[in-house]
Amino acid sequence: MAMLRSLLYAAIFYPATVAWTLAGMASLLVGSRATLGVILGWVDFHDWLASRLLGITSRVEGDIPRGAVLIAVKHQSMYETLEMVRLARLPVIVMKKELADIPLFGTLTRRYGVIPVERTAGAKALREMVAAGKEALATGRPVIIYPEGTRVRVGQTPPLRPGFAGLYRALNLPVVPVAVDSGRLWGRGFVHRSGVVRFKVGETIPPGLKRDEIEARVHAAINALELAPEASA
Repeated sequence: MAMLRSLLYAAIFYPATVAWTLAGMASLLVGSRATLGVILGWVDFHDWLASRLLGITSRVEGDIPRGAVLIAVKHQSMYETLEMVRLARLPVIVMKKELADIPLFGTLTRRYGVIPVERTAGAKALREMVAAGKEALATGRPVIIYPEGTRVRVGQTPPLRPGFAGLYRALNLPVVPVAVDSGRLWGRGFVHRSGVVRFKVGETIPPGLKRDEIEARVHAAINALELAPEASA
């Protein structure tokens, strides 16, 4: 049954995403407010589809502050990348440059507000990320980063990538860490299992801390559901 639901999900969601992308491109002729509305409609649709078809719902523990904050999120699946757009109220997103370069979709994401990162470019990528991050500050929107740099499997707690500390220092924003356990249901395979994905919002961390301290605190907070797996049952 899970296989059938997953096949049906893919058959609906990906063609719908193409349609939403075309609608988003048309919205660029109207203005940024229309574009944001299209993006919000897309992620709301995904939340509805995941809930009704896959039986996957979200439970948020804690509150995500409004306004300019840096939100550091555990990354186990595609699920949280879409849900966080909805939960964080249309944030600017740090994302890999390959996605921002996809024809049409990439154009739309850049106009929506993303910070593209070329992960193999080293110091150059960090400088470009920081510059784009400072531009994002002017919007007053939160900025989301997945500080592990890529999806990780359940139980894995890799060190944070250097770009997180650089962005934290450059933006001088408080950090809201968010632990996620989506990998239990939505792993790297094709089949998705039903259940509840927890988003555990950690204590807001102030700006201005030294690199070792901020990385240690964020690492512990985003892995709270990994370090205490019995709590996610």
